Amino acid sequence: MIFVENLLKELKKNKVDYFSGVPDSVLKNFTNHLENNKNFKNLTLTSEGSAVAAGIGYYLATQKIPGVYMQNSGLGNSINPLISIAHNKVYKIPMLLIIGWRGAPNLKDEPQHLAKGEITRQILKLCGIKFCVLENEKDLLKLKKLISFSRKNKRIIACLIKNNTLQVIKKSKKLVTKLKKNDITRAVFVESFLKCINLNYKIVSSTGYLSRELYSKIQKHKLDINPFYMVGGMGHASVVGLGYALESKKKTICLDGDGSFLMHMGSAVSIANYSKKNFKYILLNNKSHESVGGQSTNIDKMDVKLFAKSVGYKKYFYLSKKSDSLKIIKSFLKSEGPSFLEVDIKINKLENELPRPKDLLKVKKNFLKK
Repeated sequence: MIFVENLLKELKKNKVDYFSGVPDSVLKNFTNHLENNKNFKNLTLTSEGSAVAAGIGYYLATQKIPGVYMQNSGLGNSINPLISIAHNKVYKIPMLLIIGWRGAPNLKDEPQHLAKGEITRQILKLCGIKFCVLENEKDLLKLKKLISFSRKNKRIIACLIKNNTLQVIKKSKKLVTKLKKNDITRAVFVESFLKCINLNYKIVSSTGYLSRELYSKIQKHKLDINPFYMVGGMGHASVVGLGYALESKKKTICLDGDGSFLMHMGSAVSIANYSKKNFKYILLNNKSHESVGGQSTNIDKMDVKLFAKSVGYKKYFYLSKKSDSLKIIKSFLKSEGPSFLEVDIKINKLENELPRPKDLLKVKKNFLKK
């Protein structure tokens, strides 16, 4: 166990006080404290590659070591700028990666994390990145030595942190995402949505609470609806939906969250221009990374309607009131695609832990049914 407050003290002592990254459940105590600590600068960005790029820019401006945080599932997203720009065979940009290690060997985890967890250390070794595993406060000495090595040799370094390692002495202030006055929750929307669809629809659902909510409601009501749950691959649900819709006559709906939407937002251009009349996209927008700590996605500064129309979606719909849900969902489903529905949902406290789909091969088999 490591107290986050002591980790931050060690980082500050070693002059690492800038961070950029993508929030992760393993690191949520760390990132929430960063948000509330005036001694650190923190940028919550849309992808791990962007976080690395921002760190490179920070170093070029200050010649100080940047910190970049991510889940190990996002390590793949970060490799391009790490190896082609920051690597010691290119520009020699020193950098500290703090990586939440899902799927670590001998620890129970979800299926989508196991393969990446097994090969995380090998990936770092192949990239020539020296690393350590932080498991207790004695390991902070390893971190200190690594930072010294990075500063002296202009090298990328990393520390891996397993689930439940980071604890807090004192809880940080709760992160509050500013929302418009709306009364529709994710649970309410999913209930309404499921009342409006039938076996003629194929659903691709994004990672996080969204897929878990959908799975929960389908199980609860024993519905014969078989979505493809994107249990991993954050940011790619929309293009999986596009790929399916282009080769199928089925009406195809992608359910996505704002964090996922922003991660690979450029895909929207391809979707709107390549997709057929059978493709529809639903954005559940709560303006936060709710499932990993509640950090803001910063989408509140964006005009989603203007974006959707500008990239080529034929129709845009907006839903924020529970009383309008069935009417707007039905109008959206009747529209000719590609069409876009933004659902401005409010964050509500989960009464119970949302279940996860476990048998993923069965999920695939059921989705493939005609």
